[in-house]
Amino acid sequence: MPEFAWPWMALLLPLPWLLRRSLQPAAIGQAMRLPYPGLQWSAPRMHAPHRGRAWLFVLAWLCLVVAAMRPQWVGPPQAQQHSGRAMMLAVDLSLSMRTDDMRLAQRPVSRFGAVVAIAGDFIARRSGDELGLVMFGSNAFLVTPLTYDLDAVRAQLDGARVGLAGTETAIGDAIAVATKRLAALPQQARVLVLLTDGVNNAGAISPADAAEAAKAVGVRIYTIGIGATRMTVPDFFGSRVVNPSADLDEGMLRSIAEDSGGRYFRATDTRELADAYRTIDALEPMPQQGPTLRPRHEWFRWPLLAALLLAALACVPRSRMQPA
Repeated sequence: MPEFAWPWMALLLPLPWLLRRSLQPAAIGQAMRLPYPGLQWSAPRMHAPHRGRAWLFVLAWLCLVVAAMRPQWVGPPQAQQHSGRAMMLAVDLSLSMRTDDMRLAQRPVSRFGAVVAIAGDFIARRSGDELGLVMFGSNAFLVTPLTYDLDAVRAQLDGARVGLAGTETAIGDAIAVATKRLAALPQQARVLVLLTDGVNNAGAISPADAAEAAKAVGVRIYTIGIGATRMTVPDFFGSRVVNPSADLDEGMLRSIAEDSGGRYFRATDTRELADAYRTIDALEPMPQQGPTLRPRHEWFRWPLLAALLLAALACVPRSRMQPA
């Protein structure tokens, strides 16, 4: 349906006529004083303006005013893709995330490599959510503020490196940084997905205090403990089987999740990690229908172009001044 965004610009239509009536040209010789009384000023005679040229100027002005009124085509209402949900991802970058105890496509990968591969699919499925990224090691940093640009979040995750934020694990600080960003928003659904493979051994805030603050502002925390339970490592006598996740504090992660209304997941391999993300998708579903938006397509370029062409045609010289 066509409409004008600024219809009040039509008030400019009589402006040239008003200027013509209010700004009268000075009489010939009025602005010039001749030094000799006997001399007379003989003004050149101008041919009357060509009627076609006058109409070209009128049409050019009319098209210019129509362009200023911003004609638009307004489409039918469409549901917006934005869900109104804000979600933060907190990813552990401590040195232990370099452990190669995960397998992806039958090949061994590090814990962080598995997170990058599987979390990328999770990020792609959150279209419509505001998504942010916190990375933590000895310190916690906001890497990507909450944004609808999921490609930017994925690019930051792909570009991260283990040890970038330090070698230890500040889980409490990571929760606090994410909660601060989520609490500042008016949205009702605030979600934090925290992934780690260790125990809190750094930072200024304990995980329990940070989780209590998150609960107070309505942030639900989903925690994921990553790391295999068996791994064969070489030693002096050949090889031995160890538990690479012996330091994982599952009790703390489960408590954080349950106290805030979230859920704890244990991912000992890439399949369980993918299942955890799919479960979070199901627990935090996208709304079926959001607020509607009517798309608008601007049409002002066409009357503006017509005005320029008509003005150019009107300025083509057709008559010259002739002396009286």
